[in-house]
Amino acid sequence: MKILLKNAHLIDPVLDSVKLGYLIVCDDKISKLCYGKVIEDEKFFDRVIDCSEKYLAPGIIDVGVKICEPGERHKESFRTASLAAASGGVTSIITRPDTIPAIDTPEKLEFVIKRADTVSPINIYPMAALTRDRAGSEMTELGLLRDAGAIGFTDCDQVMANNKVLTRCLTYAASLDMLVQGHPQDITLSAGASATSGKFASLKGLPSVNAIAETIGVQRDLAIVELTGVKYHFDQLSTARALDPLKRAKRDGLDVTAGASIHHLTLNEMDIGDYRTFFKIKPPLRAEDDRLAMIEAVADGTIDIISSMHTPQDEESKRLPFEEAASGAVGLETILPASLKLYHNNSISLPKLFRALSLNPAKRFNLNRGTLEPNKKADLVLFDADAPFVLNRFNLNSKSKNTPYDESLMQGKVIKTFVNGQEVYGESINE
Repeated sequence: MKILLKNAHLIDPVLDSVKLGYLIVCDDKISKLCYGKVIEDEKFFDRVIDCSEKYLAPGIIDVGVKICEPGERHKESFRTASLAAASGGVTSIITRPDTIPAIDTPEKLEFVIKRADTVSPINIYPMAALTRDRAGSEMTELGLLRDAGAIGFTDCDQVMANNKVLTRCLTYAASLDMLVQGHPQDITLSAGASATSGKFASLKGLPSVNAIAETIGVQRDLAIVELTGVKYHFDQLSTARALDPLKRAKRDGLDVTAGASIHHLTLNEMDIGDYRTFFKIKPPLRAEDDRLAMIEAVADGTIDIISSMHTPQDEESKRLPFEEAASGAVGLETILPASLKLYHNNSISLPKLFRALSLNPAKRFNLNRGTLEPNKKADLVLFDADAPFVLNRFNLNSKSKNTPYDESLMQGKVIKTFVNGQEVYGESINE
């Protein structure tokens, strides 16, 4: 199958450019990228797509997605998550192991991989638990999990309290040359919190955590990373004070990266004002100064990855008083239009945006994707960056509808999504 996508604004996160041109897909890979008018004979292509000067970019690689199989399939399944991802321009997802039971043995990991291969048209790369049942006391069989297909290890938001166990885990992961992902929080300070400490949380009467809890978590983890030499990724930073130790670690040559959730980049603590539980996420939404600092950190490269931290919760989990409601929000279908808010308000350019959405996740997790370079896998998203719409959560493909953007005016619609050269989502356009 040979496809010509012509007349497209090509977003290249490697060259930091947006130029009008065309791209050729041959079977499952990108074979050619050229700027300007088409100089190829169109009759030699199986399919010719006129992109009408819309944007063509590498498919989004979403890190830290929860798919609720096994255990909570009523919240999200591989099938519904894949549909949601494809319609949102997400071509690869790196999944969390915080299922019921946790993905902490090769047998459970094998179930996940087989299930994904059976029903998913997009790429799914699973992470496995670092400790058994994510309990922080006994290391999992990291070598066997790596051989079974784990792309990395994480206990997700179950922060390990025992530094000796954590050191052993990171030492062993380093010996396997495997990536570990951590959630930076001081668990004693953050226990039971549903908001960020400050005047606003006090006025609302919500249990809160000081932002310093994140900084303490970052500093603790970095000390052990330096000791063990492991490859380490912070799943999400959300406060300005946590950025300085991250910058120092990078300057000192530690193999460390960090992500930020799109919710923390586009929302702040004031959004929980009416106690709407769709805005309850973990860590809690921060002050506006923190949000702006995180945007700047993405723009200058301190923060490497933007993710949705897709966490489905059913109605029963959310229809509770704010402090009792489950944390988390879905984001596979909203990560692109939400990210484009940062482009439309001139905070981040499109190439830098896709550096954080596609290029950097691919580099960090060693995937042959994330760019428009020839010989890379043809994972692509064609989108209209300016198309306005009002989000209706009941139109989402995810089983759970817990999005904080419900009824929000957004800009940016996916036109087509390609995975390995195959169209997995598409609106009708001129061909």
